[in-house]
Amino acid sequence: MLLTFLDGRQSTKKGNLVWTHVTGKRILCPMTLSARNRLEGKVTEIQLGGVMAHVVVQVGNNLVESVITKRSVDEMKLKVGDKVTAVTKSTEVMLEKS
Repeated sequence: MLLTFLDGRQSTKKGNLVWTHVTGKRILCPMTLSARNRLEGKVTEIQLGGVMAHVVVQVGNNLVESVITKRSVDEMKLKVGDKVTAVTKSTEVMLEKS
């Protein structure tokens, strides 16, 4: 089944898995996300704790910090220098006027 999104993206659905294009690559996603705010960057720092990990991603001149499970870092084989996409849900974003 071919899925076409409002922004023109197309994906192919097979069972519960969706083939989609992310940053020019065709990848298999076990789920689709409703979040539309995606910031592409590079991992600059990873601090591992017992259960959680603090990951810093450089997006342009800015840093985005995320706390995820250590297991997620291991499963993703995440390391400093990796290109990643930080995905945010609009209900979780705060703004500050400059």
